[in-house]
Amino acid sequence: MEFLKNLNLPNRLTLLRIIMIPIFVFFLLIAPDSVACRIISALVFIAASLTDTADGYIARKYDMITNFGKFMDPLADKLLVCSAMICLVSLGQLPAWICIIIIAREFIISGFRLVASDNGVVIAASYWGKFKTVFQMLMVIFMVADFPFGWWKIVSLIFMWVALVLTIVSLVDYIIKNVDVLKETK
Repeated sequence: MEFLKNLNLPNRLTLLRIIMIPIFVFFLLIAPDSVACRIISALVFIAASLTDTADGYIARKYDMITNFGKFMDPLADKLLVCSAMICLVSLGQLPAWICIIIIAREFIISGFRLVASDNGVVIAASYWGKFKTVFQMLMVIFMVADFPFGWWKIVSLIFMWVALVLTIVSLVDYIIKNVDVLKETK
């Protein structure tokens, strides 16, 4: 418990987001045909997504940025979105190949950041990456809620395709801007 006492508010919000992931998954998968479970799951996902916005805002505004937060915040985001997409694949709502592309992008960028970090370089999140995250979260919210309205399904598909395109664009942007990180220096 001493560890938790030493965490600042942004880091506690990050941990809360991680704790919310199994709750989200439980309600989504326990009874996928239940409207109530779908709504609870969507609300938990929305709340978890909002902690991402809140922790970053608070950390920057009040100069509460920590090494723990730098590491755990993006990890929590990836765990949240990837867990959701894997569940949506298992429910037949998201094509597996789209999930694979999105998760592969996350591994590639994480690898870039690891190599950059070893070389003393920090790769900041780009606007493309932020837009990608927003559209991935919107896609998940719409697919999880899964309301039976025709327009809802169309909006879900639009978010899915925009999220996929932004995933690819942000990957290409990161590679172009940071290709020097991979060059060997002696």
